[in-house]
Amino acid sequence: MRDPAGLHDLSTDVSVPAGLNLVAALTGFADAGSAVTQLSDYLLDTMNHSVVARFDNDTLLDYRARRPVIYFDQDHVSDYTPLSLNLYLMKDELEQPFLLLTGYEPDFQWERFTAAVLQLISKFDVKSTTWVHAIPMPVPHTRPVGTTVSGNRTELIESLSVWRPRTQAPANALHLLEFRLSALGHPIAGFVLLIPHYLADTEYPLAAVAAIEGVSAATGLIFPTDRLREEGRDFLAKIDAQVENNQELARLVGTLEERHDSYMQDNPLRSPLTDIDGALPTADEIAAELQNFLAIRRNDDTNPTA
Repeated sequence: MRDPAGLHDLSTDVSVPAGLNLVAALTGFADAGSAVTQLSDYLLDTMNHSVVARFDNDTLLDYRARRPVIYFDQDHVSDYTPLSLNLYLMKDELEQPFLLLTGYEPDFQWERFTAAVLQLISKFDVKSTTWVHAIPMPVPHTRPVGTTVSGNRTELIESLSVWRPRTQAPANALHLLEFRLSALGHPIAGFVLLIPHYLADTEYPLAAVAAIEGVSAATGLIFPTDRLREEGRDFLAKIDAQVENNQELARLVGTLEERHDSYMQDNPLRSPLTDIDGALPTADEIAAELQNFLAIRRNDDTNPTA
């Protein structure tokens, strides 16, 4: 294999702190509800960011499958916008830094690309990796967006993964990254959002909200979602109006609701507030955990390089 580092150019102007969380969101063969696209666009539009590494389009991208956009002004090409695949240094709403890998899913050289990302994870001593994907499923829009969680973060799988199939499915590049990171024992969580199949070709704002919530649960990062939630409420109001005026669609949604509710009743999620036996912690136990958390935070603040 040729040197994986040859796939990207590292910025010499950006200093990356060690021990950050990495979030990965690549647009590929499936992006139901435009969840990944919306997540990436929203974070880049609302968060401070700098480019850490730019990946090489001429090596990784099939231009004929995903053609760049040109702007034609009457008699000449006035602009050209290539696709991009970059690693960014970002800051969340509380100014907590993290890394974001986003852009197109590579068409070529998956093994070399994965090796390059592994090198970056090692170089920057990444604390954990979280990635997001979205697929169409026969679920109703009247219920919260469900998630299948994969990887080795068992606490996230137990509390958030609503569907845990045993199946074969087409892979994407981040599946391969998860497989390699799991073998190395690196903390990795993949969030596959289960989007109503009849909304898969739309830009579904609540899919992006679900993606952000998954990233927040895995990393502790905080993101503003008010705009997306408002757009989601408006979107659902329009969908509900269509359902109300279409008996066939109403029957479909009703059937999906019955199946969804029956499945969730038979496969309840374990609350993150309970222990393995389903018991709630006592007030004293909660207070002890809080004191421990505050002590850790104080130690981090007084030893910023630890």
